[in-house]
Amino acid sequence: MKFLYSDTQDYVDPEYDFLTDRNAPGRRRYWDDVYAHELMTPSPYDGLLVSMSAVRQADGVAKSKVRYSTAEEQRMLRDGVRKFLRYGGPKFKDSMVLGDCGAFAYADSETPAYPPQEVVEFYTDAGFTHGVSPDHIIFDCLTDNPPASEAAPGVIERFDITLANAREFLRLTDAEGYPFEPLGAVQGWSPKSMADAAVQLEKMGYRYLAIGGLVPLKVDVIKQVLHALRDAIKPETNIHLLGFAKADTIHQFTNFGITSFDSTSPLIRAFKDAKANYYLESPKGGLDYYAAIRIPQAIENPRLMQGIKRGIFSAEDLQRREEKALTALRKFDSGNGKAKDALDAVMDYQQFLTLGDGHPIEQHEKELKKMRVLVERTLEDAPWKRCRCSVCSKAGVEVIIFRSSNRNKRRGFHNLGVYHKHVQRTLEKHR
Repeated sequence: MKFLYSDTQDYVDPEYDFLTDRNAPGRRRYWDDVYAHELMTPSPYDGLLVSMSAVRQADGVAKSKVRYSTAEEQRMLRDGVRKFLRYGGPKFKDSMVLGDCGAFAYADSETPAYPPQEVVEFYTDAGFTHGVSPDHIIFDCLTDNPPASEAAPGVIERFDITLANAREFLRLTDAEGYPFEPLGAVQGWSPKSMADAAVQLEKMGYRYLAIGGLVPLKVDVIKQVLHALRDAIKPETNIHLLGFAKADTIHQFTNFGITSFDSTSPLIRAFKDAKANYYLESPKGGLDYYAAIRIPQAIENPRLMQGIKRGIFSAEDLQRREEKALTALRKFDSGNGKAKDALDAVMDYQQFLTLGDGHPIEQHEKELKKMRVLVERTLEDAPWKRCRCSVCSKAGVEVIIFRSSNRNKRRGFHNLGVYHKHVQRTLEKHR
């Protein structure tokens, strides 16, 4: 089972100065930055996924969240996706680079943003090793398996569009001499309908299926979908799980013959989760999670700036407390300070972050107590000192500080590495 990371242009400045919070002098975004697979050895994933919707503006889609500039898209198509992502050479020559359409970006449209012809050309020009047919996402998955006549309005149209696109996509890929391995996208409104779609894709000639619409589904529902699929399709047919948001429960999915899956969850949780920001291998065999220590930049954090504007506190006082928290934490890390002193300094600053919304502190006392418990556990266990990955070995305590993208993304890279090893260990246990 291969773990793929979905590229969202996540790279960091390898020479970032944590003490001054500044990039290296003359640093050029992208050109001087490094991806996780460049910063870490071994690479923290088995392959990469790139969504077309992240690269190319979708016509008629107002909410398209394109991350690539036009120049970047053109360079990727000219140089190839491997060179653009710096994911080539002997080290990664056998690694999977999967393209998909990013159906979430055009979920509100009546039809997919990209026709099969354009998608095939995009995958071929960029040199992807694998490519998913253009699908149209269906969010509902009703486990009582209602017939098509009872499906919500528009659902059957999306189901039919996805299959029609897959048929044309395969024909075009065949006509081009299979420059990449095609994956047929599976969509449906129930486990049974998704199994029916999978069977139809097999009959078209697909030997690799990409299961879509999984992001909002609970673990038990995803299992029902996979049971239905495996009961209906050939055992040798490969399965990829698109946007598998339940990555932490991968141990529950080892018996479904999954060939690959993609997830951004380990990196996203580094800065979007309330308390599970840092992953560490558990002695018991699973994963332990720690809260990052939040010390935002006083004169850049939106909530703190609101507090300053409201006159709740002064910028000078905030900066002094911010510096005190950073100094106490670094002294503790170096062995020249106590955990309690670091905890008190961090929480002294944290209360101002909480107060920034203008509400009385009494309303936040419960929140602050919870945060203190989380920070205290992080300090007591000092997980960054037990990790030997490339990120933690060089960044040290900075990796556990919730502050600026260069720290937060490094913590995300670390999480990807820990998670990748977790997947490998899980597979070893179930062989």
